[in-house]
Parts: sequence; structure tokens; C-alpha cells
Amino acid sequence: MIRQLVRLSSLVDRLTGGLGGMLRWLTLAMVLVAAANAVLRYAGRFVGANLTSNASIETQWYLFSVLFLLGASVAVRQDAHVRVDVLYGQLSTRGRAVVDLFGGLLLLIPFCWFAFWVCSPSVRASVAVWEVSPDPGGLPRWPIKCLMLACFGLLMAQGASEVVKRLALLRGVPVPHWTPPGPAEEAP
Repeated sequence: MIRQLVRLSSLVDRLTGGLGGMLRWLTLAMVLVAAANAVLRYAGRFVGANLTSNASIETQWYLFSVLFLLGASVAVRQDAHVRVDVLYGQLSTRGRAVVDLFGGLLLLIPFCWFAFWVCSPSVRASVAVWEVSPDPGGLPRWPIKCLMLACFGLLMAQGASEVVKRLALLRGVPVPHWTPPGPAEEAP
């Protein structure tokens, strides 16, 4: 059973890894949009015209939202998320696996499920009316709200993948293409 879960975990990891590659390009797009907005706003002062629009400013915020929301699962996959490292850094690889296992089962996955459940009514209401920005020339709001559900669903899947990898480690089942977190002394 654990070997099948490890294969499923690898699929989730590949999906999240591909998403991470896409987010790199999205980061560049966000920076370029933000820079263009700043330059055009500044240049507009000299020519006495508004050279930016609400849509371009909202595009910048939407790109940031996409990066933040979808980047969470990538951070969990890469073990780059924020962690209170008081005792964790002193633990063995096995000890870290136990902490990560319980953190995933008791904190991450329940939080994602709760957030998905809490966001769902708002997303459904937004899609039902095809919600748009109240600002003139603004963008539709319903797609970014739908992204919240995708974010928490993907974060939950990645959290489950991490739980499976820790279970496999504790049971001695190899996980291809994964290096378990361990003390600095164990690093090559």
C-alpha cells in the first residue's frame, strides 16, 4: 500500500514541480507589469495624462496573488516554508520525519480542508454573478477567487505527499528523487 502511495506522491511532486517552473516565468511577468505601471505612472505626470489603467494595476495584483497562492505548495514541496526551528534543527532525520508527519496530519491538511470549506461559498457566489472589479475598467474577480480553491486543494495534495514521504521514510521504503530533511552533519 505504501509503495502505491509513494507513486501517487511522486505524481503530486511532479505536478507541483512543473507549477514551480511556471511560477518562475510568472514572477518575471509580474515584475515587468509592475515596472511598466511605475514607469507609465511617472511618465504620465510629465505629459499630463493617465498612462496606466485599473486593469493594468489589477493585473499586477492578480499576478502577485497567483504567485503567493500557488507558490505555497511549491514551498512545501521544496521544504522552503517558514518553520519555527528551535528543536527541529537538532533532531535526527527520523525525528524530523516524525515532526513533519504530525505537522502535516494535524496542522497542514486540516487547515487546508478548513480553508477550502470556508472559501467555497464565497467562490460559488462570485462565480454565480460573474463578479468583476468595482473599479472602472477593472478585471473579473471570480477567476482569482476560484484560484483560492485550487491553491488550498493543491496545498492539501502536496501536504499529503509530504506525509506519505515521511511515512515511507519511517517504514524504510525508498522514495525516488527525494532527499529527506536531516541534520546539517548528514548533508554531503
